[in-house]
Amino acid sequence: MSQSIHLLVIDPQNDFCDLPENMLPADPLKPSQGRLRPQLPVAGAHQDMLRLARFIERCACVLTDITVTLDSHQHVGIERPAFWVQKNGEPVAPFTKILASDVRAGEYRPRNRDLSERVLAYLDSLEEQGRYTHMVWPAHCEIGSWGHNVHAEVRRAYNLWEIQTQSQVHKIMKGTNPLTEHYSAIMAEVVDPDDPATGLNHALLARLSLSDMLIIAGEAGSHCAKATTEHLLEYLPIARPECMVLLTDCMSPVMGFESEYQAFIDGMHKKGLRMANSVELAHALGA
Repeated sequence: MSQSIHLLVIDPQNDFCDLPENMLPADPLKPSQGRLRPQLPVAGAHQDMLRLARFIERCACVLTDITVTLDSHQHVGIERPAFWVQKNGEPVAPFTKILASDVRAGEYRPRNRDLSERVLAYLDSLEEQGRYTHMVWPAHCEIGSWGHNVHAEVRRAYNLWEIQTQSQVHKIMKGTNPLTEHYSAIMAEVVDPDDPATGLNHALLARLSLSDMLIIAGEAGSHCAKATTEHLLEYLPIARPECMVLLTDCMSPVMGFESEYQAFIDGMHKKGLRMANSVELAHALGA
């Protein structure tokens, strides 16, 4: 019986990639003033994606499934500057950390005051879990934008795989709920009971659980790839760490979160996950 090898690619999107100038399109709203640029570029991500594209091309004959997750946000959401104001009414800058105590002290508040109670409940729940402190990120991966699109080389590589295998890449959108952060492809950081899309993605878990080998790559290693992998270990129906592989040369951390990324790698290694270089793994797979 042939081995089922599933590649899970986390958020390989333009807004997370430090793309070179020749891959940046003209800004259609300001054609004379420059190009569209990634809004939350991860240092090293472009090279990560080039290595990942080569891995897909080389391993096309042995990959039985590919799933791609897409960070997918509204224009106004709890993780965006447009959602918040400071106590003096001034905007909140990207990369601002906000605690429930800050909101209670009046340092920050949602622009929509009607959401104040709900936002406090969210921050309390997030802090109680202890996984992440709430961060106001630069506006990124807005649905319908260039930044939401998949890195061109990765898309080209998996399109070739689709033609060769006559299969479809399974795509997962996450983050559409504007009132909760959704790093992990498995579930939001704080589940909204009125929105099933923020709860456990049972269909994805079932699909991934069928694989004999689950290969994980993508951005960012400090956040979305990290959160997804941790949730996989927690919620896969049959958790088999020894069958999970992290392509460590196909993911990088957000700048300033290098220590969190290294702690993630070390922790996953201790739990039995394999760490692999994409070239070495391709060779081991006979590709």
